[in-house]
Amino acid sequence: MKRILVGPDSEKEIDFEPGEYPLATLETGTALVLRGGQVHRVTYANGLLLVNGKQVRLSLADPRNRRRNGNNNADSGRRDVKAAMPGKVIKILVEPGQSVEPAAGLLILEAMKMQNEVRSPGTGRVTSVHVKVGDTVASGQALVRLE
Repeated sequence: MKRILVGPDSEKEIDFEPGEYPLATLETGTALVLRGGQVHRVTYANGLLLVNGKQVRLSLADPRNRRRNGNNNADSGRRDVKAAMPGKVIKILVEPGQSVEPAAGLLILEAMKMQNEVRSPGTGRVTSVHVKVGDTVASGQALVRLE
């Protein structure tokens, strides 16, 4: 699984799972990508990556490389796991003090009539849960803090 961190002002993690690969290649360096039920136009040209016409930074991380290098937590330190899209919190799967592994479920967020599991980006310990069941959250809102 590859993760892409993007954002001109902030970073966003996108996990490409089966079924979330490009839908169509429009022209050299441009593709339509399905992610979270939405279609995004992704273009790479002249060393720049554009998502829906906005320039973003790109970083590829392969978890196999972290394991080979003996570093299972490339994202060490405190970090907030944020909502990828607006939605409603329907279930919280962790509590403060709990240890989590990469891709462990943290909470369930309902968005666009679909339930989406928000997962841990790496190994860590939950220091706080910023939301409660029933809360409506905005895209980019902090949900859980890990360290």
